[in-house]
Amino acid sequence: MSTQTKTQAWQARFDSLRSNKLFETLVISIIVVSALMIGVKTYPLAPLATQVIVVLDWAITFFFLTEISVRFLGESDKKRFFHSGWNVFDTLIVVVSLIPIEDSELALIGRLVRIFRVLRMVSIIPELRTLLNSLLAAMPQLAYVMLMMFIIFYIYAAVGSTFFASINPDLWGDIAISMLTLFRVMTFEDWTDVMYETMTIYPLSWAFYLSFIFLSAFAFLNMIIGIVVNVLEEEHQRQAKEEARAAGEPTLTELRDEIRGLKVLLESRRH
Repeated sequence: MSTQTKTQAWQARFDSLRSNKLFETLVISIIVVSALMIGVKTYPLAPLATQVIVVLDWAITFFFLTEISVRFLGESDKKRFFHSGWNVFDTLIVVVSLIPIEDSELALIGRLVRIFRVLRMVSIIPELRTLLNSLLAAMPQLAYVMLMMFIIFYIYAAVGSTFFASINPDLWGDIAISMLTLFRVMTFEDWTDVMYETMTIYPLSWAFYLSFIFLSAFAFLNMIIGIVVNVLEEEHQRQAKEEARAAGEPTLTELRDEIRGLKVLLESRRH
């Protein structure tokens, strides 16, 4: 058996392993354990428990190193492995986790990197990747909605600071504080207390709050939800088309084109 044949055989084995559902379940389970350990570390622990957690942490790190190695070795084109942003992210997290910086000045960075290992759940589960990709794809459209929301916030904050600063400077003292107060109103966090306080001086100030809530909480937030849902649906359709092409099945668009072509052919034969 030649060296190339042996290499291809090992590559096929690693590819089969990384595609194995049991292996994926094991990886997800280890990520969950890693997340639980992060939460446990926030509690006061006995010295023995601390030592056990340190050992488990290093064991999890080496498991992740093995897992990323299996994924790399199972890739037929090694150069394309790092074309994926998720693969780059996973590799950086694993490599930085291997650096022994617990007792150095960079210990805080080491802890942060281990916290971000929980995000590897997104790179492992395709459905979570789809959600995040949809959110990123929606960002250009969301930017305009967010800009309009900022304009509305700014206008209402300026009005609130002008009229209500003398009533409660802690809530309306300047435009920055006023925008924070408006965010509280938009999230319905005791917003009626804020409204009733200003209504003692300006009885019609309820219109200020109700119009702001209608624009921000009802109109613009629903627009954001609608954009994200629309992009998510487009992402699902794109993935369905890619899966259909990979399986050699015609897509809905291709079927429609074929039906149109058949109609044109039948009409031409009639004439």
